[in-house]
Amino acid sequence: MNKQQQPATKLGSWQVYKRLLVYVKPYWFFFVVSFLAFALYGASEALSAKWLQHVVDAIEQGALEQRTWLALAVLGIFLLRGVGTFVGNYAISHVGRQVVHRLRTELFDRMLTLPSSYYHQRSSGELLSKLTYNVDQVTGAVTNAIKTVLREGLTVVGLFGYLFYLNWKLTLIFVVAAPFIAVVVTIASKRMRMLSRRLQKSVGDITNAASETIKGYQIVRIFGGTEFERNRFHAASDRNRRQFMKMVVTQSLNTPAVQLLIAMALAGLLYIAMHPAVMGGMSTGEFVAFLTAAGLVTKPLRALTNLSTIIQKGLAASESVFEVMDEVAEPDSGHHRVERVRGELEFDKVTFRYREDRDAVLHELDLHIPEGKTVALVGRSGSGKSTLASLLPRFNAGWSGRILLDGVPLEDYQLHNLREQIALVNQQVVLFNGTIAENIAYGAMAGCDVEKVHAAAEAAHVMEFADRLPLGLQTEVGESGVLLSGGQRQRIAIARAILKDAPVLILDEATSALDTESERHIQEALEQVMKGRTTLVIAHRLSTVEKADMIVVLDQGRIVEQGTHQTLLEQGGAYAALYRLQFADL
Repeated sequence: MNKQQQPATKLGSWQVYKRLLVYVKPYWFFFVVSFLAFALYGASEALSAKWLQHVVDAIEQGALEQRTWLALAVLGIFLLRGVGTFVGNYAISHVGRQVVHRLRTELFDRMLTLPSSYYHQRSSGELLSKLTYNVDQVTGAVTNAIKTVLREGLTVVGLFGYLFYLNWKLTLIFVVAAPFIAVVVTIASKRMRMLSRRLQKSVGDITNAASETIKGYQIVRIFGGTEFERNRFHAASDRNRRQFMKMVVTQSLNTPAVQLLIAMALAGLLYIAMHPAVMGGMSTGEFVAFLTAAGLVTKPLRALTNLSTIIQKGLAASESVFEVMDEVAEPDSGHHRVERVRGELEFDKVTFRYREDRDAVLHELDLHIPEGKTVALVGRSGSGKSTLASLLPRFNAGWSGRILLDGVPLEDYQLHNLREQIALVNQQVVLFNGTIAENIAYGAMAGCDVEKVHAAAEAAHVMEFADRLPLGLQTEVGESGVLLSGGQRQRIAIARAILKDAPVLILDEATSALDTESERHIQEALEQVMKGRTTLVIAHRLSTVEKADMIVVLDQGRIVEQGTHQTLLEQGGAYAALYRLQFADL
């Protein structure tokens, strides 16, 4: 059978960023537009310094007739800057949101294919934070970082080009400071990456603490868990605050350190530039323009050094997202496909453990279930009943031995086709935010005829309470069916299984949430539904399985008895003991 999935390998910073940029590639046109627009913005900064040179020279030379074109030049420069800013921001934001949308949808699509074991090991809050917070953080590395690189980078290029044009020797003073700035930025980057990972984990802790408390608010209140949950959420929120403040400290120390280095370079430049030998070769306008351009370059340089913070947040978020996307999907190497199976099942020396370092929960089970027969799995809690049933739709992979459906190994079936053959009613009923009808005709059955939906609702006794509701089957059930009783939710789940009309039916404590009268009605409906279908019934209440064609008694993952209700009672073994225990007080 299938091996356990291997964890995704860690990627380096550049590998992660290269992978992220692949998502930008389809939107290259908008990327080019933003590049050209920000080039206009950068040119406007250099032009403003050049404009100042002409203004000073015109005043010094008394050429006041130039005031008209100088005034118009101001309008032109700011118009150029405005157009560059708007078009550049819009184009790069379009790229960013498209990337985030694609990442989020691909991440969700991957989650839909991951095996059950993945969800067993992770909280829903952690996964939700990846879909929401972490994916949004990627925008920083894609949109904000690229926008800063383009806008501020092109501005620096434009200003430095102008500075070199005016006096290349003086401009080299700025270049000398570059290695020192690089060292400061590198040290800060490593710490920012680590802190970003911790911050994202703390967001997952907050989401998890909140979602569990909101979903279980009744249990929280009735068992006095309010204070405990309050402390748990406050602690998670405080961890988030501390991690965020550590990031602020790192960023806040990085910025002034870089600013100090730039200021030292600017101070040295000013000192040397004002030397008579240097000033003698420059006009007043050129000197003022040079100092202005040198002053203007500090802002984009500072923004570029802050870029590390944005990128590290985005890379840490990208790592988190890519880890999920690199997880191995459910194995589906089967090619066998049928329209409808007969339903004959055979378990041959089946052993299963959830993890390799855990004890087996099923031990060399041998069981044959003829097509169309009803088999009840009974036994104490933890005996392996639900685990055995979960192997049929391949929710749990990794068993040894063989499981055959109509003589074909389960792993040879196409996974989607295999699950088309199976209907399931869990003990933990899952309903979705929508109407009763939408929850009955769910998924592939969404386009089903209204008459068929109504017939399934009738068969499962859903109409018994739906007819009393103002909107009938069109009544909203609320999140997880919160607006309905447990018994009503279970009847909807049974109606969903009836409507699917699958040849194999799994009923895992399907009547556990029903009162005695409702259970009697549902039991009659289920008896009709089970006719002609291979049915596995998992039940603790033995009164619900007396009419099964065969009862299989499990104990600690092993079959200890099997036979009809009457035969097992006469044997006086494990089943008889369970039966006497349940009906001792009757």
